[in-house]
Amino acid sequence: MHEAAHEGPGAHEESKARQDRRTRVTVLVALAANLVIAAAKTVGGLLAGSPALLSEAAHSVADSVNEVFLLAALRRSRRPADARHPFGYGKERFFWSLLAAVGIFVMGGCFSFYQAVHALTGGGGESYDGYLAGIAVLGVALLSEGASLLRALHQVRTQGGGAEGPKDPALRTVVAEDGTAVLGVALAIAGMALHMATGRVIWEASASFAIGALLVYVAYRLGRDTREQLVGVAADPEADRRIRTLLEAQPEIDTVEALLTMQLGLDSTLVAARVDLVPGLDSEEVETVAVRIKASIAHVVPEAEQIFLDVTEKTGPGERAGRRAGESPAATGERGGA
Repeated sequence: MHEAAHEGPGAHEESKARQDRRTRVTVLVALAANLVIAAAKTVGGLLAGSPALLSEAAHSVADSVNEVFLLAALRRSRRPADARHPFGYGKERFFWSLLAAVGIFVMGGCFSFYQAVHALTGGGGESYDGYLAGIAVLGVALLSEGASLLRALHQVRTQGGGAEGPKDPALRTVVAEDGTAVLGVALAIAGMALHMATGRVIWEASASFAIGALLVYVAYRLGRDTREQLVGVAADPEADRRIRTLLEAQPEIDTVEALLTMQLGLDSTLVAARVDLVPGLDSEEVETVAVRIKASIAHVVPEAEQIFLDVTEKTGPGERAGRRAGESPAATGERGGA
């Protein structure tokens, strides 16, 4: 269950701000590590002429650019709603994360495949000058990437990441990048060491191919998850269950005809419900009930920032059926009916 499930709107906003600050620090740590590592890998790869090391350099450059995208996502997604974007800018988070996935595919995966082909077609030299220094650079990179990964995983645990991983696409991207970087560095070290031991460039080419395949797979997974969020995905089943349970418990509600939810951002959800009220309520009572129900939903599910109720009052025999309460302001969707 969401850790802020029973907090008020103010506490929920403070929780979101704290999580954003922690995520920003995590992204900045990863960016600083990748910038230094990318420079070291590039210099080492050029001096050694190692395709595996150059593949890892491209990987780190891609990660650095992606972290700039993620910082933009953190800043732009929290802008307040305006007339042109009445539901806010929460989906900016998903857009920039999609760009990061494309960056991993193009700058990391495709360049790694190019380095592998280049090595197999005669691009790899037989001189091993600089290989030991290159392996040392990769060793330092392994420690740095591992430290960044541990920080990101620690934040996932503190924010209660579920079985599907962290909800925050920026944090999810950092975890994927750092995890891929640790595995990629290990593959590059193995490829360079086997090339030196056997004299066969096929080992380094294979390492570059493996790094490229790994990056393409990670880019696909990140892009697929982000696409769903951009298109529009429902709230998590637990939030949906809490809202439905609350609605069904209201004495004025006879039946819940429909309940629709959609994630508008990381911590922002749209809730639209169609309910039938019991007979005998006048228009003022209908409006009062609708306002109270929306306030209750906002309290139980703090991320429900846009709440719309479409209420129909059942009428007795012989009366005109289906008087819509939507004719009154009770059907509007201010948060909590405030």
